[in-house]
Amino acid sequence: MVFSSIPFLYLFLPAVILVYFLVPRVLKNSILLISGLIFYAWGEPKYIFLMCSAILLNYICGLIIDRYRDKAISKVAVITAVSADIGMLLFFKYADFFIENFNAVSGMSIPFLKIALPVGISFYTFQILSYTIDVYKGETEAQKNIISLGAYIVMFPQLVAGPIVRYSDINNALSERTHTLQIASEGVRRFVTGLSKKVLIADSLGNLCETFRISDDKSVLFYWIYAISFSLQIYFDFSGYSDMAIGLGKIFGFRFIENFDYPYISRSVTEFWRRWHRSLGQWFRDYVYIPLGGNRTSKIKHLRNILAVWLLTGFWHGAQWNFIVWGLYFGILLIAEKFLLLKHLEKSSILSRIYLLFIVIISFVIFNAVSLKEASDYICAMFGIGTDNIISDEAVYYLRSYAVTFIIAVIGSTPLPRKLYEKYSEKTAVAVAEPIITAILLIVSTAYLVDSSFSPFLYFRF
Repeated sequence: MVFSSIPFLYLFLPAVILVYFLVPRVLKNSILLISGLIFYAWGEPKYIFLMCSAILLNYICGLIIDRYRDKAISKVAVITAVSADIGMLLFFKYADFFIENFNAVSGMSIPFLKIALPVGISFYTFQILSYTIDVYKGETEAQKNIISLGAYIVMFPQLVAGPIVRYSDINNALSERTHTLQIASEGVRRFVTGLSKKVLIADSLGNLCETFRISDDKSVLFYWIYAISFSLQIYFDFSGYSDMAIGLGKIFGFRFIENFDYPYISRSVTEFWRRWHRSLGQWFRDYVYIPLGGNRTSKIKHLRNILAVWLLTGFWHGAQWNFIVWGLYFGILLIAEKFLLLKHLEKSSILSRIYLLFIVIISFVIFNAVSLKEASDYICAMFGIGTDNIISDEAVYYLRSYAVTFIIAVIGSTPLPRKLYEKYSEKTAVAVAEPIITAILLIVSTAYLVDSSFSPFLYFRF
């Protein structure tokens, strides 16, 4: 089940909200746990047992760590839990990748396991890990109520595509949270905004990307249109999901961290990754980069730490070499900026923004490629290498057809709409128009969903 679907919008979500607010406070976490399991089981019922096993194991290990702190059994418990969590992720997501590469190196023909990837396994595994590690580090107490721990892990708003919510950030809200009509209405507006970004902008640009892939009339212009389209699509798709998750969280009394902060206005790769998928960056910073020594070590080890984080960041996104190259691409650029480029980028805000957009657009060509060869071919073609077709009639046609969508997407990826809203939000006319506009966006998005084919969020594959 996905947020941008009719069954979710008009069956599942209303039913959960109704039951959630009817039951007494003591049962609200149980409703979140049950609804999360139903939400996940809607498409993959067989993996419910995997998730429940992970919850039970980390619950028991958390209690052992908390009770026997500073004793050997505490270390055994955290090693057991972390090994099981990472092992589960490696097995289900990367087994065939390892087999494929082992076969290529050894010349053997070990058959692939062909295991279906559990949706969102990368996200909820990282959340489970954050809980157990934080308990071991003494940054939070173990959760004594397995229902509350389960509700945190399988809470459907952020279950399958984040943001990656650390247990310590919502621990208090699991036991005591406030529900008000004002907060819930803010949640509804945020949810509908995210839905509109996904359905009206991201899916439209996704159709253009698919049109490009099947085209027999590719040109340099069309390659650039595709690259820019996908860069905008993945932003509106993923930030739209995050908006929807944050909005749902507010409805149920939780405040999830912001996952995006207008990354395309950045002036460096360093700034970009402080604004893009912030919850993932913070997770790797706290659980990989800092434990390795961060920047408080020798220059060689500092470089090693940066590359290790970005190798893992790329690998986290998928079991393909293009994701690994994508991660290292950013790692190398971050090193170059830290030791050489940043002082030059600070001299011109215009040139630095052009530089950043160029870097990011190229990165997403690598990210979305089905292979390194395709990524290489596409990037070469963007600069006229391997093709003599500079401007095709098909490229011009689609550029004109999607001109309005591009303009809306570009403006929407900047803080301008938010600043205009903040400036005029207290005006009576805006206050009256806001719920009307929200209702219209919901109706229009629903119409698009009824008329379109199934379109899951891009990050569901991770």
